[in-house]
Amino acid sequence: MAENSALTPTTGSTSLADSSIFDSKVTETSKENLFIGSTSYVEEEMPQIETRVILVQEAGKQEELTKALKTIKIMEVPVIKIKESCPGKSDEKLIKSIVNMEIKVPFVKMESVEELKSLDSPEFENVFIVTDFQDSVFNELYKTDCRVIGPPVVLNCAQKGEPLPFSCRPLYCTSMMNLVLCFTGFRKKEELVRLVTLVHHMGGVIRKDFNSKVTHLVANCTQGEKFRIAVSLGTPIMKPEWIYKAWERRNEQDFCASFDEFRNEFKVPPFQDCILSFLGFSDEEKTNMEEMTEMQGGNYLPVGDERCTHLIVEENIVKELPFEPSKKLYVVKQEWFWGSIQMDARAGETMYLYEKANTPELKKSVSLLSLNTPNSNRKRRRLKETLAQLSRETDMSPFPPRKRPSAEHSLSIGSLLDISNTPESSINYGETPKSCTKSSKNSTPVPSKQSARWQVARELYQTESNYVNILATIIQLFQVPLEEEGQRGGPILAPEEIKTIFGSIPDIFDVHTKIKDDLEDLIVNWDESKSIGDIFLKYSKDLVKTYPPFVNFFEMSKETIIKCEKQKPRFHAFLKINQAKPECGRQSLVELLIRPVQRLPSVALLLNDLKKHTAEENPDKSTLEKAIGSLKEVMTHINEDKRKTEAQKQIFDVVYEVDGCPANLLSSHRSLVQRVETVSLGEHPCDRGEQVTLFLFNDCLEIARKRHKVIGTFRSPHGQTRPPASLKHIHLMPLSQIKKVLDIRETEDCHNAFALLVRPPTEQANVLLSFQMTSEELPKENWLKMLCRHVANTICKADAENLIYTADPESFEVNTKDMDSTLSRASRAIKKTSKKVTRAFSFSKTPKRALRRALMTSQSSVEGRSPSSNDKHVMSRLSSTSSLAGIPSPSLVSLPSFFERRSHTLSRSTTHLI
Repeated sequence: MAENSALTPTTGSTSLADSSIFDSKVTETSKENLFIGSTSYVEEEMPQIETRVILVQEAGKQEELTKALKTIKIMEVPVIKIKESCPGKSDEKLIKSIVNMEIKVPFVKMESVEELKSLDSPEFENVFIVTDFQDSVFNELYKTDCRVIGPPVVLNCAQKGEPLPFSCRPLYCTSMMNLVLCFTGFRKKEELVRLVTLVHHMGGVIRKDFNSKVTHLVANCTQGEKFRIAVSLGTPIMKPEWIYKAWERRNEQDFCASFDEFRNEFKVPPFQDCILSFLGFSDEEKTNMEEMTEMQGGNYLPVGDERCTHLIVEENIVKELPFEPSKKLYVVKQEWFWGSIQMDARAGETMYLYEKANTPELKKSVSLLSLNTPNSNRKRRRLKETLAQLSRETDMSPFPPRKRPSAEHSLSIGSLLDISNTPESSINYGETPKSCTKSSKNSTPVPSKQSARWQVARELYQTESNYVNILATIIQLFQVPLEEEGQRGGPILAPEEIKTIFGSIPDIFDVHTKIKDDLEDLIVNWDESKSIGDIFLKYSKDLVKTYPPFVNFFEMSKETIIKCEKQKPRFHAFLKINQAKPECGRQSLVELLIRPVQRLPSVALLLNDLKKHTAEENPDKSTLEKAIGSLKEVMTHINEDKRKTEAQKQIFDVVYEVDGCPANLLSSHRSLVQRVETVSLGEHPCDRGEQVTLFLFNDCLEIARKRHKVIGTFRSPHGQTRPPASLKHIHLMPLSQIKKVLDIRETEDCHNAFALLVRPPTEQANVLLSFQMTSEELPKENWLKMLCRHVANTICKADAENLIYTADPESFEVNTKDMDSTLSRASRAIKKTSKKVTRAFSFSKTPKRALRRALMTSQSSVEGRSPSSNDKHVMSRLSSTSSLAGIPSPSLVSLPSFFERRSHTLSRSTTHLI
C-alpha cells in the first residue's frame, strides 16, 4: 500500500499550542518511541529550522541565567506527521511527536514588544524566557501563542543536564510537573480560572472529570461525588491555598508541591464545614473528642442545637435519642468520628448511621442470656444445655468449656480474654498467619470418667488456645493494618515505632501455635502415659530466643504507645476503632501486649498442678520436672537479660546527661554501680564549691560538674526530643588509678568529707581530690566501702578494707566551713567572671600545631649546649602541654597536667600512705 507522509515542524505560532487540536485524529506518542536522541530522520523529510532562545527584558540581565543557558545544548521541538492511509482519500491522521534538537544559535535579548515581529519567524523554533508572567510583554507573547518558559525551568535543566522541555502552554517552573489535578466545589469562575492558570504555569495537568489518574483533588467543600470518590481511593484532598503557596515558592530550586511536609499543611481536614455534638459519652471522653474536633478543622455545639451537622452517638449507652433529629442532621456512631480521623478525610456517613437497638431479636437474645432473673431449675438446666451446644459449635476447642472449681477464685491468663471462632472474630484484617486459619481436629468421644490429670491438661490446652488467639488478634487487628502499604492519608506510624511496639510478637505467636497444635494432638488422642513435659522441652530453646527481646523492651513498647497516642491523632483514632471491636474483649492494646509477660509464669503454675496429679510411676512425672526447670531457666534468662538491658540503658542515660562524655564509656562489660552528688573541696578536679557528680562504674569513675548554662535540646532523627545535658564532663578515671580512699574525720569545720588519692600515669606525684557528700540517702561509710570493693576488684586484691585510710582534715587542708555562705558564693562568682574576662581578652589563642612547632624549635635551640635548670623546667612544661595537645578526646588515659600545682604540697602528707 502506497503511503504519502510529510513532516511539519510546529513553531510557537502554530496551532499545536492550542489544546483544541487534540481531537480524535491526533495520536500522542511517547518520547521514548519516536525521534528521541536523533534528528537525522527529521532532517531528511522536513525543511531545516534553527532553534533559538530569547531572553526578554529582565531575564537578559540575570548573569546566573545566561551562565545556565551556555550549558544547555539541546531543546525539545514538537513535530507533526501527516499520514494518509490511501492515496486520494481524506482520512488523515495527525501524529504528534517530540524530537531533541541542538541549540545552534546563541541566545538573543529582546527589550520591547516591537522586536517580536523581527524575531518571530517560521525558520526558527523560538523559546522566550520571561521573568514575570503577569506583565504586558508576557500577555503579548501569550496572545500570539509563543513558547514561553520561566527562569526556574532553565536553571533546573542546567542543574540536571536535561534539554529545555516543550509545553503547549507557558511554563514558569516544574514544581507541579507530573501532578494531575481535579477541582470541585468552586462557584466563582474567576477563582477557578486563576487556579487552573497557576497549575499550568507550574507544569500541572487539569482533568474535568475525576478518575484513577488524578493525583490530587482541590476541594472548596466536603460534599459531592468527586469528594466521595477521592476519599474512597485515598487521593489527597487539598485546599486552594496549596496552589497559591506553591506559586509563592515558584523560584525555589528543587521545590516540589507534592512534598509531604509542604502538602500536609494544606490538606482538607476531616471535619471541615462540620459542626458536631456528642451524646452518651463521659465528661472526659466528651472533652477529648471536642479537642480532637477543633484539631481536625471542625466545631462543636451542645446536643440539640439546630446548627449542628452531625450528632455522634455512643451506641452502647444511648438506647433512644432525646429528640427527633431533622433530615439535615447526620446521626452517626462514634466509629465515624474516629474513622474519619484515622484516614485523614471525612468518611461517608451512610455506613455509620445510628439505629435504635430495640429489635425483637435482640430483646429475645438479651432475655435468654439474662441470668439475674429468678428462674426454675428446669429453665436453668435448659439454658445451660443451650449454651453448651452453642460453645460446641463455635468454640475452637473440641471440648465443652469447663472450669476447675479452683479457677473460680483465681485469675488465669486465658480467663480474661476468651475469643471464640465467631463470625465477628474471624474477619480478616490483612494477611492472616497460616496457623490462625488452621481448623481444629474433629473432637473425639470424651472419656466417661475424666481423671484429674486430664482436666488439668485440658485447661492447659484451653489457656494456650486462648493465648494464641490473643496473639493473633494483636497481629491481625493492630500490627498488619499499621504495616500495610498505601494507607489512606499515609502511614499512621513510622516503621521504627511499629517495630518498637510489637517487637518479637510474630515469633512468639509462631512458637505457641506449634505448642498449641501439639497439645491438641495429645488431648484429642488422650492417654495417661502421653508426655506433656516433652512438648515444652521441645520448644524451650525457641522460647529463650523469642521472649527476652519482647519482655526486656516491654516498658519501651508501652511508652511508645502512650507517646504516639498523644502526639498522633490518627493513631489515637486507630486504637479507638480497633479496641472497641469484640475481638479485643474491651481491652486496650497495652493490656493485650502484657499477656506475653504473664504467660510463662502461668504455664509453670499449670505444669506444677499437672505434676501433682501425675502418678509416681508415670514417666511424665520426671519429664514434667525437667519442663518446669527449663521454664524457670527461660524466666531466669529473661530476668538476667532484662537486668543487662536496664544496666546498658543506665549507661546511655549517663551519656545523654553528661555533655562531652567519652564514647568509650559505652561497653558491654560495664555497668553503673552508684551515683553520688558531691561538692568539690579543693581546686581539683574543679573549683572549690562546684557541684560535682560522681558516677561509679564497676571499673571506672566518671567525674562531671553541673553546667552553668544549659542550651538547646537534643532532637533525634525520628523527632524524639531529649532534655539538654545538665552536667559537663571533667574526667573519666580508671579505678586502678585510685591508690587510697581517705575517710576524713568529722570535726566542727569538716562534715561528711572524703578524698581520693590518685596517681595518673603521666604524673610523677600523687594528686588529691577532695569532696563533700551532699546526698543523705547513702551514708558515707557505705559509699566508701562500695568504692573500695570495686577498686580492689579492678586491681585484683582481696583486702578492700586496706584501701581505706582515716585521716584528719588538717593533714590534707580539707574543710567544709562556709561552703554555703554568701561570701563563698560571691568568691566563686568572681572566679568565674574572671575566667570569662580572661578568655574574652585572650587574643593570642595558641593552636596545637603552634605548640608542636614551639616544642621543636626549643629542642633545636638547646642542641649543642647543656640545658640549665630553667631550661629543663621550660622543656618539661612544653612536653606536658604537647602531650595534652596530642590527646584527641577525653579518655581513660590521664588527668590534666594542672594537677602538678598540688603535687608538691601533698608529697610530704602522702609519702607514708603508699
